[in-house]
Amino acid sequence: MLRGYVPPYNATVVQKLLDQGALLMGKTNLDEFAMGSGSTDGVFGPVKNPWSYSKQYREKRKQKSHCENEDSNWLITGGSSGGSAAAVSAFTCFAALGSDTGGSTRNPAAHCGLVGLKPSYGLVSRHGLIPLVNSMDVPGILTRCVDDAAIVLGVLAGHDPKDSTTIQDPVKPFVLPSLTDVSKLCIGIPKEYLTPELSSEVRSLWSKAANLFESEGAKVIEVSLPHTSYSIVCYHVLCTSEVASNMARFDGLEYGHRCDIDVSTEAMYAATRREGFNDVVRGRILSGNFFLLKENYENYFVKAQKVRRLIANDFVTVFNSGVDVLLTPTTLSEAVPYTEFIKEDNRTRSAQDDIFTQAANMAGLPAVSVPMALSNQGLPIGLQFIGRAFCDQELLTIAKWFEKQVQFPVIQLQELMDDCSSVFENEKLASVSLKQ
Repeated sequence: MLRGYVPPYNATVVQKLLDQGALLMGKTNLDEFAMGSGSTDGVFGPVKNPWSYSKQYREKRKQKSHCENEDSNWLITGGSSGGSAAAVSAFTCFAALGSDTGGSTRNPAAHCGLVGLKPSYGLVSRHGLIPLVNSMDVPGILTRCVDDAAIVLGVLAGHDPKDSTTIQDPVKPFVLPSLTDVSKLCIGIPKEYLTPELSSEVRSLWSKAANLFESEGAKVIEVSLPHTSYSIVCYHVLCTSEVASNMARFDGLEYGHRCDIDVSTEAMYAATRREGFNDVVRGRILSGNFFLLKENYENYFVKAQKVRRLIANDFVTVFNSGVDVLLTPTTLSEAVPYTEFIKEDNRTRSAQDDIFTQAANMAGLPAVSVPMALSNQGLPIGLQFIGRAFCDQELLTIAKWFEKQVQFPVIQLQELMDDCSSVFENEKLASVSLKQ
C-alpha cells in the first residue's frame, strides 16, 4: 500500500534522535502494518533471526542432527518489529526503534537476546507512527543493554504539541543508578501467567529469576490478575476495531497505492484495498468492521472496553498492595524455526504469542523484556518486568540490576564474520589482479 511512498515529515521520535546527533542507518522490515508476531508477513519477505547463524545454536544443532540442511530451517525473530531486533542483534547498530501495540517490541527482543522496552503510554510521542491501535500504540526501543535503552528513552520522552496524548510535565534525561540492595523491593509473580502452553525451560528460568531476587533479600510474592484469561480476546476485539478505523485512510485517494480501475469510486476503493493489503490486514479490517456494526457494537466493542477497564484495575490493585514490579515470561518458548511457525495462521500465532505482553498495553504500563539465559538449544530466553505507570526509571533500574546478575552471553557470529572476511579478501585480490 505504501510502496515507494516518501513521508513528507519525520516522526517526532526520529526528529528527536536526529537533533541529538544520532545517525539513522535505514528502515527495517516488519509484519505488514505491524500485524503479526513473527515478522513473517512483511512485504519484503520474512526476517531471519541472527541467532540462527550463531556459534551457540549451530554447535547444539550439530550435536543433535547431522543430516539436516543448516540453511533451510532458520529461526523467526518474533514480531512485529523483527527487522529492528535483527539489526541490533547482528551488531549493525546500537539501538533501533520498534512499535509496541501488544508486545511487538518485547517479543522480538526476547527471541533475539535483546532488551526490548515499551515505555508508559503517553511518555513518548506517537506523532508520525503509523497508527494501528491509537489507544495502545507506543514507540518501542530495542538495545543490547538496559543502559542504552535508558539513554534512548531519555532522548525520546516528553511532551509533544503534535500528540495530545503525551504527558505535559517536562522529562529530564536520566542516568540509571547502580542498584546494590534489592531488599526493599517487592516482586509480584502473577499466578495466571503460569499457563499450560508455557515451555518447561521458560518456566524453570522464571522460577530461577524469582529465587535470585529472593536470595538477595527481595520480597517475592504470588499475586493475582483475575481478568487475565479474558485479556487476549478483549485485546483482539479492540485491536481489530481500531485497525478497521485506522486503515480507512488508505483508500487510494490521498496517498499510497491506487489501482487502475476507474469504473466508479467504490470500485476503485475496493480494488485498491484488495491489491494494497495482504490477507492478514484485510482479515483484521473485516473483523473490526464486524465488531463495529450497529447491531454488534454494544455486544463486542463496548463490552471489550469494560473488560479492558477491569484488566487495568487488576494492575492498579496489585501495585497498590505494595508490589514494585511484576516478573513474568515474555514469550511461551524460545524462537522457533520458520517452517514450524507458519504451520499456524497469523491470527492464531498472534493470540498465542501476545499472551504475556498485551495486558501491559491495555493498561498503559511500562514493560521491558530482558534476556536471561540460553535454552538447551543455545537460543535466548527473555523475561518481562512490568512497572507502575510513568515509573519507567524505577523499572529500568531493577532491569539493570537483573541484567548484571544474569550476565547474558553475547551472540557469537564469528564463523559468519570469518566467511565475510574471506569473501572480502577474495574480492580485494580480484580487484588487484584486474588493475594489474
